[in-house]
Amino acid sequence: MWADSLATVPVPVPEPTALALRYHFGNNVLWVVDTLVGLLVPGVILFTGWSARLRTWAARAAGGRPWMTLLLYVAAFVVLTSLATAPLDFYESFVREHAYGLSNQTLGKWLGDSIKALVLSSLVAPLGALFLYWLVRRSPRRWWLWSTAAALPLLAFVYLVVPIWISPLFNKYGPLDDKTLEASILAEARHAGIEGSRVFQVNKSVDTKAISAYVTGFGASKRIVLYDTIIEKLTPEEIRFVAGHEMGHFVLRHVLLGLAGTWLLLGISLYTIARVAGWLLSRYGTRFGFDRLDDPASLPLFLLVSSVVSLAATPLLLAGSRRLEHEADRFGLELTRSNHAAATAFVKLQQENLDIPRPELFYTTFRGSHPSLADRIEFANTYHPWTTGAPLVYGDRFHD
Repeated sequence: MWADSLATVPVPVPEPTALALRYHFGNNVLWVVDTLVGLLVPGVILFTGWSARLRTWAARAAGGRPWMTLLLYVAAFVVLTSLATAPLDFYESFVREHAYGLSNQTLGKWLGDSIKALVLSSLVAPLGALFLYWLVRRSPRRWWLWSTAAALPLLAFVYLVVPIWISPLFNKYGPLDDKTLEASILAEARHAGIEGSRVFQVNKSVDTKAISAYVTGFGASKRIVLYDTIIEKLTPEEIRFVAGHEMGHFVLRHVLLGLAGTWLLLGISLYTIARVAGWLLSRYGTRFGFDRLDDPASLPLFLLVSSVVSLAATPLLLAGSRRLEHEADRFGLELTRSNHAAATAFVKLQQENLDIPRPELFYTTFRGSHPSLADRIEFANTYHPWTTGAPLVYGDRFHD
């Protein structure tokens, strides 16, 4: 049932098209631009004193009530910074994607999704800030420790509810239309030792022509999500490998590792802020317009330092991500034994998403969350220990 009759037929790595090379180069440039904007926007707001002026406005509007001042300040900050970056976001996610033939999204859908995201951010960010600044006031020396401890259950809650409540605000999720394919994937899940698994189809074709799949949630909300574009463009055998790869993330606890990594990075960021805040405030407090970290106007300071820490940690985090993705590939191959289907799925991923098979060191270091497509295709071509009777790395995870 799991054997691939074409396992020994190697699939060549296709050369990238000229269009894909231009798209890849442009994405690298935009990554640099996005990174600089992510540092410049809070930096300018902080060092020009605009943040302090925005806090003064919020205090007047709130009638001097500290908690209301903070809520108004953060909501206004989210709206203003979103408006400041909207032109760049519009170019990147709408204009450019249409120019390269990767988007089906209408202007109305783009605007609707952007407004929904802005409203959500404007509601959630002030509440999170209210708790954070309360801890800063209550424990000026250990606030970063208590914040990090509190963040773990909060992050777990976010991972739990996003698939159920947030994602459906932007796209329609439902069971697979192809019931035969759904039954085969569920049988594959049982073989992988996953009971009660759920597979969802999302109508991403209203937004994009690209193909993708992902795992999300944990516990009661865990699910495998397939773009309807991937169901349309891949064969059932290729889709089963993709699903097997995503099952690997569940079985190997990669979702929980991702949660732990996010939590650790947040803790490092908060600790760094706590260590450098005193020096920054003593040196630049007059310029900032505030001299205490518990002042709402310090929000861009939090964001600026966090962005620097995140940028510094990016190479290490991406290296870890590539390792997890490689092991998920191995799991999918051992589960399905569909070498040829896996390799052709990667080829289609390259062609449909305008990817290139062998990216340069810059991309790998700062943007590469997955192994290169060339490496994945070649691994799919050559990894088949079951043909020689060699033991499987994850053989003990499978159920007959």
